[in-house]
Amino acid sequence: MTKVGIIGVGLMGHGIAKNILQKGWDLGFLDHPGNQPTDDLVALGGTAWGSAAKLAETCDILLVCVTGTPQVEDVLIGNGAALAALRAGAVVVDCSTAIPSSTRALAAQVRDKGCDFVDAAMTRTPKEAEEGRLNLLVGGAAATIERVRPLFDCFAENIFVAGGVGSGHQLKLTHNIISLGTATLIAEVAACAIQDGMDPEAMVDCLRKGGAGGVALERVAPYILEGSTDALRFSIQNAFKDAGYYTQMATELGASRLMAQAVNDTLAGLVERGKGEAFVPEQVTLLQKQ
Repeated sequence: MTKVGIIGVGLMGHGIAKNILQKGWDLGFLDHPGNQPTDDLVALGGTAWGSAAKLAETCDILLVCVTGTPQVEDVLIGNGAALAALRAGAVVVDCSTAIPSSTRALAAQVRDKGCDFVDAAMTRTPKEAEEGRLNLLVGGAAATIERVRPLFDCFAENIFVAGGVGSGHQLKLTHNIISLGTATLIAEVAACAIQDGMDPEAMVDCLRKGGAGGVALERVAPYILEGSTDALRFSIQNAFKDAGYYTQMATELGASRLMAQAVNDTLAGLVERGKGEAFVPEQVTLLQKQ
C-alpha cells in the first residue's frame, strides 16, 4: 500500500488528512502545535510522528500543507530536513500557497534527490476541505500528476492542471489576488456607503442583481448584513501574504501590478494596525472612518 505523509494539519490540512484516511489510505502526520485536534485522525488509523524527517522516511507521497514559502522551505530543506530523509522515487506534493520561483528551485532539489515534485495549491474553504471538495490547482510533469491523482481524488472535487512545476502556484496567486482583491474592494465600498447612511440590505440586494454579483459578494454579504464571518474565515494576515506573493511574482516578471499593489497596500495598513487576525469580511468595519 502507498504510504502517505502530511505536514500541516491545520484548518485545511485536517480535512485533507481525514478524507485520505476515510478512503482507506495509510497516512502519517507530523505532530505539531499548529495542528487542529487530531484525535479523530488517530481513531481513523492515522499515525503521529514527532519529526518531519522521520515521517518523510516512511513516505511514498509527502504532502506539505503549511502557510507559505518560508514554511515550505523550512520543512523541506531547513529545520524539518524532510527532503534529505526522503527515499528515492518519492513524490513531494506542495499544497501550500507559495512563490513560483521558490517552488521551481525546491523542485530542482527534489529531482536531484531522485524524487518528483508537484505543486497542488488549494482553493475553497475549511468546510469544503472537511467535505473532500477542494479545488486543486496543479503544476508538474504529466506522469507524476497521474501517479498522485488517485490520492487527489480523495479530497478534491475539481483538479485544474495548469502546466509544469510552479504553474499551480501561479494559478493560485492569480485566483487569490482576484478573489481576495474583489472581497477587499467590496468591503471598502461597503464601509464608505454604510458610514454615509446607506441601507445595507438595499446595497447588497442591488449588487446581487447587477454586475457586482458573484462569489466574492456572497462571502462578504453575511458580514455586511449580519456581522457573520462564517462564509469567509480567511484572515487579513493570510490575505496580505497572498497579495504580497502575487506582487512579488509580478515584479519578478516585470508585469503591471498597480491594482494588485493597491489591494496589498490596503491589507498592509490593516496588518500594521494590529488587525491581521481579523477575517477578510471584517474590513467592512475596519475600513470605516474611526
